[in-house]
Amino acid sequence: MSRSVLITGATGSIGGALAQAYAEPGTRLILQGRKADRLAELAAQCEAQGARVWTQALDVRDRRALVAWLREVCEGACPDLVIVNAGVNTNIGPRGEGEPWAEAQALIEVNLLAAMATVDAVLPAMRRRGSGQIALVSSLAAWFGLPVTPSYCASKAGLKAYGEALRGWLAPEGIRVNVVMPGFVESPMCRGMPGPKPFLWTPERAARAIRRGLEKDRARISFPFPLNLGTWALALLPAELSTRLVRWLGYGH
Repeated sequence: MSRSVLITGATGSIGGALAQAYAEPGTRLILQGRKADRLAELAAQCEAQGARVWTQALDVRDRRALVAWLREVCEGACPDLVIVNAGVNTNIGPRGEGEPWAEAQALIEVNLLAAMATVDAVLPAMRRRGSGQIALVSSLAAWFGLPVTPSYCASKAGLKAYGEALRGWLAPEGIRVNVVMPGFVESPMCRGMPGPKPFLWTPERAARAIRRGLEKDRARISFPFPLNLGTWALALLPAELSTRLVRWLGYGH
């Protein structure tokens, strides 16, 4: 049975691994990324696995171009699954000097506003059809703000809340919404984040876990254990205690 899968941020580590995880005969892959050369390379790999592939190189911060492209995609055949994965990170610097405002603003535009714009663009076609699935890639950092990455944690917490609200709203219409909450996954973005990286997963392992969770329609797809349990517990503890714990664990400056 054929299906269509759209992935934003496909040129990143998780996005590329997801594309290859879904690349198989009968699947139409629609891949967005900023790097045209990497998109072409990824498309060739996915086609070799039997998928049909369409690519679009654009910066999701250009919301006018993003929405125009998504609406054009949906006019043809609305994707069955949309994985909203594009994301960036920034931090307060090695001496705690603070996040550059331009970087923080760009991060919110990519991680939150572009994600919401993506949903807004594809949702009308899904609602008319009465079916579809949207996966929003948040982070375990959504549970409690880490002192070294304030803007990143804020964007992922916002995306988590947005996805949970969408799920409650759209479920009666036959549209499934899932929030994906990865821990540390090997990538340049992960390597650039200050602090330790416990329970580090490969992108391929993360992609397999995400696909399994989406097929089971889990409201939250969080991994790895026990890091997901620990970050969840940070949200339950008194904030002062949680702040001391994350500093003790190495996420201070």
